[in-house]
Amino acid sequence: MDLDPDTCYEALLSRDRRFDGRFFVGVRTTGIYCRPVCAVRSPMRRNCTFFASPAAAEKAGFRPCLRCRPELAPGHGLPDMCSRLAQAAAGLIDEGFLNTASVAALARRVGVTERHLRRIFGAEFGVSMLDLAQTQRLLLAKRLLTETDLPVTDVALAAGFGSVRRFNHLFLQRYGMNPRRLRKAADGVPAQTLTFALGYRPPLAWAELLGFLAQRCIAGVEHVERGRYARTLELQHGGHDFIGWIAVAHAPARFVVEVTLPVTLTPVVAPILARVRRLLDLGASPDLIDLHLGDLAAGQPGLRVPGAFDGFEVAVRAIVGQQISVAHARAVLGRIAQAFGTRVEAAPCGLATTFPRASVLAGADAAALQDTGITRMRAGAIIAVADAVATGRIALDPRAPLDATLAALRGIPGIGEWTVQYIAMRALAWPNAFPDGDAVLKRRLGCASASALRRHAARWEPWRAYAVLHLWRQDERSQPSCTAI
Repeated sequence: MDLDPDTCYEALLSRDRRFDGRFFVGVRTTGIYCRPVCAVRSPMRRNCTFFASPAAAEKAGFRPCLRCRPELAPGHGLPDMCSRLAQAAAGLIDEGFLNTASVAALARRVGVTERHLRRIFGAEFGVSMLDLAQTQRLLLAKRLLTETDLPVTDVALAAGFGSVRRFNHLFLQRYGMNPRRLRKAADGVPAQTLTFALGYRPPLAWAELLGFLAQRCIAGVEHVERGRYARTLELQHGGHDFIGWIAVAHAPARFVVEVTLPVTLTPVVAPILARVRRLLDLGASPDLIDLHLGDLAAGQPGLRVPGAFDGFEVAVRAIVGQQISVAHARAVLGRIAQAFGTRVEAAPCGLATTFPRASVLAGADAAALQDTGITRMRAGAIIAVADAVATGRIALDPRAPLDATLAALRGIPGIGEWTVQYIAMRALAWPNAFPDGDAVLKRRLGCASASALRRHAARWEPWRAYAVLHLWRQDERSQPSCTAI
């Protein structure tokens, strides 16, 4: 990523949150690096060095600011293909992929050669993947030390370090302080929950985002109430299953969303926070997107494309929701969760069960799925997708190779192009996804055919998915029976 120092310095002086997370500034006189929105007095231009990532700043010998906390900066959301591949690899690193696997395995996971990934990754972030992995481990540990009262041993293991000794050594070497200096003051009563802040670039149309999720909540799996979204989850990590819940609320004064989860989920904090970022599209750049969409976005600035906490769950939603109402689809999905999901104990808001994993539905009987209220064709499509995901032939998340994944989905009987594009939009987080056969879009735009709709939507590339959300939300206000599940 090329950074013009003069432009970066002007952005730094403005403290404009639109630039938050797009670059970081290292101050040579202090040895500290900050976000461009840091509230400290602006340094002199001659003392500033600008970096594309925290890892690049730390590689150059700078320590993270304890005031603006670079680990809270929002991520990137740009559609350039090489950037997307590099961001995909970075996302997997954020979730701890390199804690247990190699760079070669990471390259295979995103669908490119190791050499190509190393090249584009270095161009995007200015550091190697191993450098980024080490920085992310340290920043996660710093966050756990600052925001929780977890024992240092638990912090080290949750952040991906193999030993407390290794963690203490690297922390002291990189940050020049003992980890216990950041230790959160404890009141003697162990916390039962942990809360973490995730930053975003304003504006954030929280009410609209929450409304989209509320209209599509699966009973027992999700719940929206009083401005808060809650859901159950089931993750596999290190050979263990972790079952629990999360709750997400908006803190607009701080430009963050707050994620609360039980302390039992500490070992999977990193992947949970990454999934929440994807679900809420916190890496988006609304200034760029809204400007490109023009009048279409004028009434709802900061509208995000709701992503997926679990890509397989979104795929099942899309298959079930073809040509039926949202209410009908919700009822079917609730029965699927009740029949095949895992029970969750001591969860708030009436949450009771997880959405079934792909491995469970891959082995399900088609007749049992039909009993939930779907056709034989759709039951077969769900089982086929579940088998492909469970065996690793398809990955339904933003790090998956886009074209190959879409082609694999199109090859499954019972999955049409609308379903493929819906999965691309939400599970794969592809900002240019566009379901050109959607009846709502045709009606709203007065287009009689898919080709006419594509021609009309060309003006919104590469942000057509955001245009779709604007049109759907407009229609939902006048047509509550919108069929887009």
